[in-house]
Amino acid sequence: MVGLLTDPSAWVALVTLTVLEIVLGVDNLVVLAVLVSRLPRDQQRVARLGGLLLAMGTRIALLFSITWLATLTTPLVTVLSQEISGRDLALIGGGMFLLAKSVLEIHAAVEGGATGTQGASMPKARSQAVLGVILQIAVIDVVFSLDSVFTAIGFAKNIEVMVAAIVLAMLFMMLVAARISAFIEAHPTVKVLALAFLLLIGVALIADGLDQHIPKGYLYFAMAFAIVVEMVNMRARARGATPEG
Repeated sequence: MVGLLTDPSAWVALVTLTVLEIVLGVDNLVVLAVLVSRLPRDQQRVARLGGLLLAMGTRIALLFSITWLATLTTPLVTVLSQEISGRDLALIGGGMFLLAKSVLEIHAAVEGGATGTQGASMPKARSQAVLGVILQIAVIDVVFSLDSVFTAIGFAKNIEVMVAAIVLAMLFMMLVAARISAFIEAHPTVKVLALAFLLLIGVALIADGLDQHIPKGYLYFAMAFAIVVEMVNMRARARGATPEG
């Protein structure tokens, strides 16, 4: 362990993996913001921190389960000449969850549906709602982290470096998650864009599960472009102007 502190390659690997975890965690933060938005405000912080802490624990557990992770890529069944592994099932299931969640949230945002747990007044019901959100955050994070864990294992040689990168990335997410959630909630149009982004991520996960990889860079570029356009619209509205087109 002491040797790692004086090894330049270990520090390079740590910084690289931390940045990689943060970049790949953008979709996690969007999912987090959407899931906690249905909770009462006094419960949102608990759900955010609890979900991220549980997600961090599951990611570290995956790192120490390298042998089990290897079995996830072993084909289980063949459907229409398509081999399906445990990893594929996890990606397809996670993608379907995101599609269903996004459609329901878009419906609620556009049609003004029920606020769900925001109206819950019983302590037991509120606690169950928070626990449900925490578990959803942790489960979907496992789906998101499968590929990043495989990448980390192939990139770094020391388990300590990989664990440290995950911890640092999660601490960063804990610091910015509340601000991102507040921004999305304060701007309904941005929330709809975030939900549309989750639809894209859901489709990408299902495609990955069917061995049709869609580079995340394309999805992030599309989302970034949409956000820039919306920022221009927001600035124009703030000045009392009407955007052209």
